Amino acid sequence: MSPITSPTVEALNSIVGAGVPVVSASPVELLAPARPVPLEVRISAPATGTDLPVVLFSHGNGWNLDGYAPLAAFWASRGFVVIQPTHLDSRRIGFGFDHPVFPSIWTERIADLGHILDQLDTVEAAVPGLSGRIDPSRIAATGHSWGAQTAQSLLGARIVDKAGHVGDDMSDHRISAGILLSATGLGGEHLHPFAQANFPFMHPSFQELTTPTLVIAGDHDQSKMSSRGPDWFTDGYTHSPGATDLITLYGAEHGLGGIVGYEVAETTDENPERVAVIQRMTTAYLRSALDVDDASWPAARAAFNDGTHEIGRVETK
Repeated sequence: MSPITSPTVEALNSIVGAGVPVVSASPVELLAPARPVPLEVRISAPATGTDLPVVLFSHGNGWNLDGYAPLAAFWASRGFVVIQPTHLDSRRIGFGFDHPVFPSIWTERIADLGHILDQLDTVEAAVPGLSGRIDPSRIAATGHSWGAQTAQSLLGARIVDKAGHVGDDMSDHRISAGILLSATGLGGEHLHPFAQANFPFMHPSFQELTTPTLVIAGDHDQSKMSSRGPDWFTDGYTHSPGATDLITLYGAEHGLGGIVGYEVAETTDENPERVAVIQRMTTAYLRSALDVDDASWPAARAAFNDGTHEIGRVETK
């Protein structure tokens, strides 16, 4: 694929810089007691550098550790150790809606990320040359679609039960920042019956999400789970004290231009420039949020909003 050279991307390139070679190991099996199948992860890391921050990435429904290469590889090339699990809903595993484990998959997903954090020493040892180069004090939780719900639970969001009670705190003190891509919003009467019956996690409370978080949404993303419009995917920003920044991408649908993978069937709005912008904006955010470069995110935000070719907008509380 030819390099994207739009004015916005070029401006962002000057902020995030050129990448370095990436080393990746997969599948790496981690301990996960009582899990019906082993927990496997992909680890991607820059070939050089020390004190590397960690980014956990939770995939959307049906995907696996091999998805989302446009994001994972880019982040790794810019100095982050990216860890991607294959959750139990993956098509690769084959547990359908009628499988006995399905009702608890949303909590199993959250547990998967906790298992990873508990075993960062195993992660380091699995990648040649990575040992001793991870900084475990700088960790971000990120995810797309169902993966965004998984990540937001570690950031502090909770689940509201049918009686209206706010559920347990599932946040993790080791997480210091987050990015939510196409994250579903508040529950309620607008949820379609299938979602009401099968997805208890689609009744979040964002008031408890206090961890610094970036929300990314497409203004053409119409969910099949809700009668709400695309603004549903901005609820995390609207209702969370921690989600201080929102990127709205014009014309973007649920795949946000192709972050799952270039030319994959589920990308209904293929747009390489949009993906390139997301790669660079999220990198800039992670650098500032994880104390790599405090000036990176403000500079990227200004470059994005001042772009000669409008691809979206950034809002900050």
